[in-house]
Amino acid sequence: MNAPSLLARRAACLACRRSFFRSNQRQFSSTPNQLAAAFQSYSLPSHPPPAPRNASTPDTSITHNIQSPTLPRVHETRPPKEPQAPLDPASSLPEREAQQSKSSFATMPNRASSSTQPSQGVAVPSAPSPRPRSKLRAPRKAAMKLTPAAVDHLRALLDQPDPKLIKVGVRNRGCSGLAYHLEFVEKPGAFDETVEQDGVKVLIDSKALFSIIGSEMDWIEDKLSQRFVFRNPNIKEQCGCGESFMV
Repeated sequence: MNAPSLLARRAACLACRRSFFRSNQRQFSSTPNQLAAAFQSYSLPSHPPPAPRNASTPDTSITHNIQSPTLPRVHETRPPKEPQAPLDPASSLPEREAQQSKSSFATMPNRASSSTQPSQGVAVPSAPSPRPRSKLRAPRKAAMKLTPAAVDHLRALLDQPDPKLIKVGVRNRGCSGLAYHLEFVEKPGAFDETVEQDGVKVLIDSKALFSIIGSEMDWIEDKLSQRFVFRNPNIKEQCGCGESFMV
């Protein structure tokens, strides 16, 4: 490249720089004028602002907070205490009047008790008399009868130095199934039936009562033996020897 072209370009660059600086100076110098033209003054309003819409409404729970009663604590089970009215000193009784009132109250129960006591002229209702027992009920029939011979022999047995009672029962024995069984006992059992006739007693086993009820007890003496025999109307079948029976 030759020197004249370089100089021409350099001169053009310098001219561009000068024009750029001038345009910037014009722009900065015109900014205060533009700000002064843009500012405008405003006057304050002469009338007060209008009142709010709810100015005429009364005060309600919406506008005021509700004062809730004091609540008990988390672990406190007692109700909140209510304010107590102050005692009127004029309403309190003097000590003497209080003592007199106590003595009057003490005498009131005595008066009440004296008033509750019946007078001598008034008759006190007596307790109802027990209902008389009906006499139409027939006496209970004995479970077993005793013949005079059986009564005499039983009385002779009870007159011994060591008397014992005779208990009548049945046992499974013989060809027909049941046979009479007699034993001496000192006292009757819990469910034994007692037959008393002419001053003598005979016990009947509770298990054999159904088979013996209605029988007659007799005492027989012969040249070969002496024994008690029973005449039972409930027997349906009896063996030939007469030892066992069936009801």
